[in-house]
Amino acid sequence: MINVTKTYLPDFDQYVDYLRKIWESAYLTNNGPLAQQLEEGLKEFLGVSYLNFCGNGTIVLQMALKLLSEPGEIITTPFSYVATTNVILWENYQPVFVDIDPKTYCINPALIETAITENTRAIMATHVYGNACDVEAIEKIAKKYNLVVIYDGAHAFGANYLGKSLLSYGDFATCSFHATKLFHTIEGGAIITNKKEWHEKLHLMRAFGHRGDDYFFMGINGKNSEVHAAMGLCNLPLVSKLIAARKAVCDLYTELLDWTHLSAPEWAGGLERNYAYYPVVFESETKMLAIKEVLGQHDIVPRRYFYPSLNKLPFLSNPEPCPVSEDISLKVLCLPLHAELAHEDVERIATLINQHL
Repeated sequence: MINVTKTYLPDFDQYVDYLRKIWESAYLTNNGPLAQQLEEGLKEFLGVSYLNFCGNGTIVLQMALKLLSEPGEIITTPFSYVATTNVILWENYQPVFVDIDPKTYCINPALIETAITENTRAIMATHVYGNACDVEAIEKIAKKYNLVVIYDGAHAFGANYLGKSLLSYGDFATCSFHATKLFHTIEGGAIITNKKEWHEKLHLMRAFGHRGDDYFFMGINGKNSEVHAAMGLCNLPLVSKLIAARKAVCDLYTELLDWTHLSAPEWAGGLERNYAYYPVVFESETKMLAIKEVLGQHDIVPRRYFYPSLNKLPFLSNPEPCPVSEDISLKVLCLPLHAELAHEDVERIATLINQHL
């Protein structure tokens, strides 16, 4: 079976060497030496000053929202994974959906300002498929209205914009290190900020809000373990190699697919891509479902990602219409993509799609 993704596993003996160190020290969690080592490595790789390694890519979004001053509305995108909306609801904020740019599939900054009210507290946008949001336009709006900017960068690790990590933009940027991601720690995530005082609060927040016997504020268990950090330490030096391998797969798809009846997002100017996903948009949902069925008959499993448009989630009341997101979400498929995907399999997938378009 060819799945939409495959977890990259590093050299087994190298990972076991880290496990031996953990066994010898009996230090498993609570910000251990490997977690600290990984944090330093991530900061160096991303070129950022403040980063907290945490349990997953959802809890870091929750932590960012916890630092806001008071409840209210969060302007957000309908074209993202459900976690982006769930955390807003979970933290008792109201999501206000703004439609996406039909070219980049990221939130459309031209529509943000009209959605702002006296209750707006932040803008939470997603760098979709590792594509860059219009960070300059969003920053300008946020400064005008004194809003916090949170970027869901679950897809953005290894992507650079204008020579800097895409995760260095915004007041907060979060990342997922789930096993399906380009860089992973099995389960994990990180939150990045550009303010030391916020970083220190986040550092305390992920450890129940206390240090020793000194309690500062309400916190949560957002820590990660030494076992997960060990996987990250094995994988981090390989990121450039993995991106190059994924690029080769993407380039082959682009070369082989019949673009007469397909489309894809336009990548932001100044973006150095990480090749996190390979989305294609069909002319209709009917055609997309037919192709998906054909691929499934050959044990090839793409993914409807993202589907549905989040403003159509059944547990929302009176969400805003987002016609662009609703349309694309019905027609998009992410094709299989990982660093070890054989090029003959890419050729077979492209041939099947072209034959049935």
